[in-house]
Amino acid sequence: MTLKDKTTITFYNGLTTIGGPMIEVAYNKSHVLFDLGEVFRPELNLPDESYATLIKNQLIGDVPDFYDPQLTGKAINHERWEHAAAYMSHLHLDHSKAMNFLAPEVPLYAGPITAKMLPALNKLGDFLLPSAGHAANYTRPIIAAEYRQPIKVGDITLEVWPSDHDAYGATGLIVTTPDKQIAYTGDIRLHGYHPDWVHQFLAAAKGSDALIIEGTGVSWPEEQHDQNSEEFTGPKNERELTEQIIALQRENPERQMTFNTYSTNVERLLRIISDSPRQVVLHASRAHLLKESLGKDYPYYYLPQDERFADLRPELAIPYQELLADKGKYLWQAVTDFDKLQEGGIYIHSNAEPLGEFDPAYRPFVEQFAAKKIEFKALRCSGHADVKELKEIIAEVQPAMLIPVHTLHPELEENPFGKRILPERNQTVTL
Repeated sequence: MTLKDKTTITFYNGLTTIGGPMIEVAYNKSHVLFDLGEVFRPELNLPDESYATLIKNQLIGDVPDFYDPQLTGKAINHERWEHAAAYMSHLHLDHSKAMNFLAPEVPLYAGPITAKMLPALNKLGDFLLPSAGHAANYTRPIIAAEYRQPIKVGDITLEVWPSDHDAYGATGLIVTTPDKQIAYTGDIRLHGYHPDWVHQFLAAAKGSDALIIEGTGVSWPEEQHDQNSEEFTGPKNERELTEQIIALQRENPERQMTFNTYSTNVERLLRIISDSPRQVVLHASRAHLLKESLGKDYPYYYLPQDERFADLRPELAIPYQELLADKGKYLWQAVTDFDKLQEGGIYIHSNAEPLGEFDPAYRPFVEQFAAKKIEFKALRCSGHADVKELKEIIAEVQPAMLIPVHTLHPELEENPFGKRILPERNQTVTL
């Protein structure tokens, strides 16, 4: 450490997009990188997802001295950097998909649930981008960080805090250097299952020199409705969403009912299974994911073409034809063959893929149900803080500097407690 050493933050990606933040905090010869995702832009119709293609299209950041030299053709500058580490806030692909691009020598930290589930999610090699020199289903080592325990990276200290998002095991990060404290929210909300965890994280971050905050909730001002406003007609929180799914089952005792959720939204799925009056049956791949990552067994079914999983208990298998004929016993996860569902049934799309109107596949997906006279119910609950919640989060931290990322309109987030900066891609800010 010298008198000239200062804390810097460099912003490589994810500033005016929904997702994909890649941010480096550095001090002297130590630096850390967070997160490691890819911006989701299916409309580009890219020929591949190679390192070069993703860099060219700005779907990942052009980050020096962190990526695997086998991908970049450039050696890491160990004379400049003596200590390095990376961190991922949660499972979603816009924060995790490029994790295998990280140089093998750089330790990668994540919350314990994220560290356990990612290898299971990537079992078939279709979740993460591939690592150089390994099979497609390889997942590089992840260190499961203990919550609230300091992780030393040279002059920098990391603390990983449990938070709340619609990805199971989401976390926030507090970065401390010899002269500054920086808080990074990851993706965050106050209307999930664990607002108490969020408030504890924000209390620890109070008075930070910089708060790097996601701003998805301010991205569409022309159609802005706060989660708790009178104009908002969807479920106001995760518990209300579950209650609506339960109510649909009670109100329709003699209709076929199917559903789907996003694979990383495990806690919502567990709540549905726990509270549903019908027996919930999962597709075998989802049941296998829960078995492998959490050690839990649930009823499941196979499609005719599916491979069998050795870890699933045979006595819990439900025949597919029985589900197709059912009108009142089961609530089951439909993942394909939607044309085989019964007319007059109900399908619940709960933040499953395709994720929404921004995906070109969404509208044709929805229209197929109308053609079959199946009631399509989109029961969503945002994983992101709305406008009101973002203001509350900022007020709890009262940062000297606010840095909005992960939003189409960062200029709409304000800091009543100090400065606000709107960094450009590849810009370095000195604190």
